[in-house]
Amino acid sequence: MSFKNYRHPHRVIPATISLVVSLLLAIVCISLIRDRWNDPEIKTTEQASNSTTGMAVRSAGAQLSPTEPKLAVEPDQPKVAQPADHPAPESAPR
Repeated sequence: MSFKNYRHPHRVIPATISLVVSLLLAIVCISLIRDRWNDPEIKTTEQASNSTTGMAVRSAGAQLSPTEPKLAVEPDQPKVAQPADHPAPESAPR
């Protein structure tokens, strides 16, 4: 077998095509999830009633009403840490 006339295939074109396709797919993926990076827009009842939300509510025959404030789960000030309850050595089981 003689390899004198063998030419290596050009790999630049397939590599360039793969790079372009991967960049396009990355841009599409980022554009699909970019809304999750922003905080949701929270509207008051008055703002919502004057927007498309209010129009949808009225066309459905419902009413917009403010939500009840949520109760705090944690107290305003944190509790002081309690020391661990270690039993006396003489009361340990033998």
